Amino acid sequence: MKALAPVRTNDVSLSDADIAHALELLSGLGALSHRKMMGGLSIYHDGTIFAMMDRSGRVFLKARDDFAAEMKAAGAVQFGADHGRRMPYWTMPEPALDDPELACDWARRALAALV
Repeated sequence: MKALAPVRTNDVSLSDADIAHALELLSGLGALSHRKMMGGLSIYHDGTIFAMMDRSGRVFLKARDDFAAEMKAAGAVQFGADHGRRMPYWTMPEPALDDPELACDWARRALAALV
């Protein structure tokens, strides 16, 4: 009998429920697409990546310059800040995580800042 491979407890990846929650939160933007990658998720609007989720299910918005400063002022944390590899993504501000209207407002601002 073939032995089963050990379960690796440090493997964390998004659940279907995590993905559904993020897409529902941002559904007010209209048609979205997404792609799983490296345990996380990239979220696109009209072919433009503007958001992502990490393996733990945290939602991040792409932000640079003035918009990144707004995100930081709202309490957002930059992706990778805890690992020394910063990327131009910031956590969705806490109040928006349970408020689709507010989440979409932040997402629209992220998209506008990418233009």
